[in-house]
Amino acid sequence: MIAETAMLLMVEGPAPGKRIFMDQPVLLIGRDERCDIVIAERQVSRHHASITLEDDSHVVRDLGSKNGTFVNGQELDGPRALQDGDEIQIAYCCKLAFVGADATAPVILEEPEQGLRLDVESKRVWVAGQELAPPLSLAQYRLLGLLYQEPGRVYSRDQVVEAVWPEDDREGISEQAIDALARRLRERLAEVDPETQYVVTVRGHGFRLENAVR
Repeated sequence: MIAETAMLLMVEGPAPGKRIFMDQPVLLIGRDERCDIVIAERQVSRHHASITLEDDSHVVRDLGSKNGTFVNGQELDGPRALQDGDEIQIAYCCKLAFVGADATAPVILEEPEQGLRLDVESKRVWVAGQELAPPLSLAQYRLLGLLYQEPGRVYSRDQVVEAVWPEDDREGISEQAIDALARRLRERLAEVDPETQYVVTVRGHGFRLENAVR
């Protein structure tokens, strides 16, 4: 549906192109996982900045962060009402563009992005629209990359060993090690989306990937 609502567009950061609709009175930005916009970078403070709705204006504030919050290149030293097109920079690692509710182009509300997406060239992984950070370990990525080749297909344990540990003696890789790797991968994906099942163990056969987005 079409709605007159302000939004933030992530220009640089953990999920470039992501849109955050500002349909709540307070939006918290920071490194803490409970923030509305989580930026898992060391230079970002746990509670870095906030944007509040005040008298029909969206006002951005720095929350005493170590590396500062900037609007259009100027560091904030107090509250500032946002205007359409303003660029908010969080420390030195994330840029957000503010799109006002009265912008010329209508904003189309979409369902939140679902599923798992993997970029083979950059080896980046997105879960439910959020990039996985920190990145997966090499073994975890190799297992996910194998399953992502054909989502829904069951890959045998021998195929997993060949893909994940190509340099090692395969007879030295126990089933417990394979199961432990699959469990750790599930735990990493569940950090972002605990409600969706992605890596499925097919008892007696191997593993398959569900809810993948190509």
